[in-house]
Amino acid sequence: VGSVIMATNGNNLTPGMGDIIQLNVGGTRFSTSRQTLMWIPDSFFSSLLSGRISTLRDETGAIFIDRDPTAFAPILNFLRTKELDLRGVNISILRHEAEFYGITPLVRRLLLCEELDRSSCGSVLFHGYLPPPVKTKCIFSLIIRLQKQCVCFYCVCAGPVVDPRKVLIIAGHHNWIVAAYAHFVICYRIKESSGWQQVFSSPYLDWTIERIALNAKVVGGPHGDKDKMVAAASESSIILWSIQDGGSGNEIGKVGVWNAVTQHWQVQDVVPITSCDTAGSFLLLGCNNGSIYYIDMQKFPLRMKDNDLLVTELYHDPSNDAITALSVYLTPKTSVSGNWIEIAYGTSSGAVRVIVQHPETVGSGPQLFQTFTVHRSPVTKIMLSEKHLVSVCADNNHVRTWTVTRFRGMISTQPGSTPLASFKILSLEETESHGSYCSGNDIGPFGERDDQQVFIQKVIPITNKLFVRLSSTGKRICEVQSVDGTTISCFMVRECEGSSRMGSRPRRYLFTGHGNGSIQMWDLTTAMDTANKGEERKRDGGPTEEELLQLLDQCDLSTSRCATPNISPAPSVLHHTRLRESCSRLERQSTHTTLKTDTQTT
Repeated sequence: VGSVIMATNGNNLTPGMGDIIQLNVGGTRFSTSRQTLMWIPDSFFSSLLSGRISTLRDETGAIFIDRDPTAFAPILNFLRTKELDLRGVNISILRHEAEFYGITPLVRRLLLCEELDRSSCGSVLFHGYLPPPVKTKCIFSLIIRLQKQCVCFYCVCAGPVVDPRKVLIIAGHHNWIVAAYAHFVICYRIKESSGWQQVFSSPYLDWTIERIALNAKVVGGPHGDKDKMVAAASESSIILWSIQDGGSGNEIGKVGVWNAVTQHWQVQDVVPITSCDTAGSFLLLGCNNGSIYYIDMQKFPLRMKDNDLLVTELYHDPSNDAITALSVYLTPKTSVSGNWIEIAYGTSSGAVRVIVQHPETVGSGPQLFQTFTVHRSPVTKIMLSEKHLVSVCADNNHVRTWTVTRFRGMISTQPGSTPLASFKILSLEETESHGSYCSGNDIGPFGERDDQQVFIQKVIPITNKLFVRLSSTGKRICEVQSVDGTTISCFMVRECEGSSRMGSRPRRYLFTGHGNGSIQMWDLTTAMDTANKGEERKRDGGPTEEELLQLLDQCDLSTSRCATPNISPAPSVLHHTRLRESCSRLERQSTHTTLKTDTQTT
């Protein structure tokens, strides 16, 4: 009688066949037994077949599950045999699906498989680890206690609360680096004998830091020759510290130009500044009226009167466009005669121009050397180096590069600059993010101007992976992944004196700040040497189509669109839900930008 009833409930007239379950997973039919699906307690299937969650059936009466059928096949095979075959299987996707179905034994095995490819000691490029400072833990505990008295994490007046543990910005100068958190800064110094050491920690600031600057070699300043200067700023507040060799810091409280003769700070208002660069003792300012101004920081105290910084116009753009990017290259001729200078600049209309001041044209100022009109969006970055001219525009960080011909170290018209490459440094940063996130994720280019420079590509906001690419061609040099699996919140490239031995050159390091407050270091000099020797297979550039899809999968793993109820969302889903809006913006932008073409060019 029981067999007859079971067969009737299963809509099958054959006695004893009611235990066969028909499944429709993403349009693919599967047949299995109830015993196979039920042997793991508290799983998705045990809840589904016991009636604790509702079922959706197709036209044939099979239970419909709106999930990936390709990933379901090895999961069902594991339920049948308790064995796992990973040939041709993406472990990350399979683990995510196993988390959805609540197959705990399979999830544990897949985590072990992922650990085989991951090392807490990092790759060959990993060079060091600075743990989170104690202050971040104390401040975070304080904020948590305060938040328990509030309803939400958002204040109408102050805006969203910034995670106090996260490293927002990293800056460096010589063998010093400074890390900015939400409400304080910490300075580190490297010594050949003992490595990186913390030498200064600022007091707690009531406002959120958005900009930092560091000068580790102050000579002739108002506070002695051995002082180090650290500045932090928000939209409306600025503070400056003077750090002695012992690590103590004195708050100065002002930022400006110090005049040693009159013993006061000098400031001067000019038209709105849209870009800047330095060349020796000259400070060049690109402004929104199309003019490039300069200030001689070495000579102005001798000729200064009425609090005047002697801001002088050097050049005016022929189209009157705003100067949005500036790059000055000092040739070997400059150090001898001081009257040869090369300047590349970009404008709001997308034009890229190179101007040159020859020794014979000192009285008439720089002359227009070459114009490129290849960009259609405002130029955001420009770099003129010994061998290349690199420009970046606002269209998804579109990069155009040219080779530069030189004769005796000076730019030449024979045969002149020729196009080299075109690619994109795709970055899906959140546009509504805190201002410091943008300054802490500057793509570059980084490096000395007489050497190959690099771009650093952070594709999605919450990621533990960065792509390092040549600025001249866009070719991928390497990729780095955080050794502790934490999110990379900011990064910076710096050349440091690694050794005091005679003839040793500075080494180029990539510093990454992380969501848990730690700082990790990567040896890019080794990566460059490996890439130049061709010891690794050269990739096309940025993330491939498969890598991009995997990164985007980290952005939006929501299962809320699934018709099948989800009783136990994966932890990765909960971790990345805050990025759904940014991914929606990406989908809207896809009508204007073809991702396939972008990944091929990058």
